[in-house]
Amino acid sequence: MTLRFYPLMFGGSAVALMLGAACWVRSRRKTAEQREVERRARLSTKGRITDGTVLEFHEYTDENKPPVQLLIYSYDVGGVSYECSQDITQLRHFVDLQDCQIGLPASIKYDPQNPGNSIIIAESWTGLRR
Repeated sequence: MTLRFYPLMFGGSAVALMLGAACWVRSRRKTAEQREVERRARLSTKGRITDGTVLEFHEYTDENKPPVQLLIYSYDVGGVSYECSQDITQLRHFVDLQDCQIGLPASIKYDPQNPGNSIIIAESWTGLRR
């Protein structure tokens, strides 16, 4: 082989290697559900607790998608009021919504670095009071 083909071979090999690495990284990406489970676990173990109030419960239905259950709550941190919602569709087996009454106090776990990042229920913790 002549020397002029070596750059083509090395260039083609480098492109193939980069494409393979990009496909491998893309296949290893976490889904939105996996990221949400990790967020809840992180807040459940490292979050701070504050008092809040359950405002309401909504169930949204779309004819093309399964129903989504949202729990809406409010809380105060450092003089700032937050009103948030949490999708509890995947957590329905951890909570009985018949016991969850609107307007009752609840415990909220939030991220001290970002108080708007909060949860009211997770796989290993619940702030709902009976």
